[in-house]
Amino acid sequence: MRISEFRNGKAEARFRTSYEHALSQLWPEPRTSLDVPTGYGTTRVHRTGPEAGQPVVLLPGSGGNALMWHGYLDTLAQRHPVIAVDTVGEPGASVQSAPVRDGRDAAAWLEELLTALDLPAVHLVGCSYGGWIALNHRIHHPGRAAALTLVDPAGLADPGRRFYTWLIAGGLAATAPRPLRPRLARLVGNSAILESELMALMRASMGFRRRLPPATTLTDEELSRLDASVLFLLGERSALHDARKAAARLHRLAPAARVELVPRAGHALPTDDPAAVLAGILSTATGQAS
Repeated sequence: MRISEFRNGKAEARFRTSYEHALSQLWPEPRTSLDVPTGYGTTRVHRTGPEAGQPVVLLPGSGGNALMWHGYLDTLAQRHPVIAVDTVGEPGASVQSAPVRDGRDAAAWLEELLTALDLPAVHLVGCSYGGWIALNHRIHHPGRAAALTLVDPAGLADPGRRFYTWLIAGGLAATAPRPLRPRLARLVGNSAILESELMALMRASMGFRRRLPPATTLTDEELSRLDASVLFLLGERSALHDARKAAARLHRLAPAARVELVPRAGHALPTDDPAAVLAGILSTATGQAS
């Protein structure tokens, strides 16, 4: 199995320039950026917030990086150390050196990263594919993460044709002239395309070849291991899965876990309803029901 990489040096240089520009615009100083070696490659993380407190570790969705969380940093960093991660194998500042074959490998990468950062009892926040990684980490490395907030995570059901249609429609809408994007965002149900800096970064990543495993559906036995420290935030209109069926499956298999359907939100939940996501993260960090 091959690794994720840029098509050529020109494509990589174009992306790196766009990434540094977006970083300067979306996440100004003060912050600390670190490159952390793991067996799967060097992982870039960005830190902000106080030194003390429960660390909140933010994992992006497929095709994204740490910068997707820029709108959450100020509030989270008031109470917690915040570590936003460029997942190895995704278009970001991390550099993959070994293949990630499955969920177990993805969990092993994350465990290595948390160990290297000396972060016990963290609060993992994962969006979409990042949520799938966080779930696999909980399954294969129980005890490391004290809490999980999963923002419309992958792995609860097999994505159907509707999801891939949604992805293609969103990708096309993101290339439209900026004045047209608000209307298109409503039509395709993807508010993320209104993030101008991130959309420019996405276009710059077209020369990146992503070679990560698909987010396989977690088994009944795996989901049954989840407890009250896990919060699922599901977009009511998610294109990734039937949110109500996913919620019913979770209630049946992991009755202690918290499951919330966010009204009128889709799979782009972090931009559809950031207030609901932020409230969920903070409530899970404090151990209080929202």
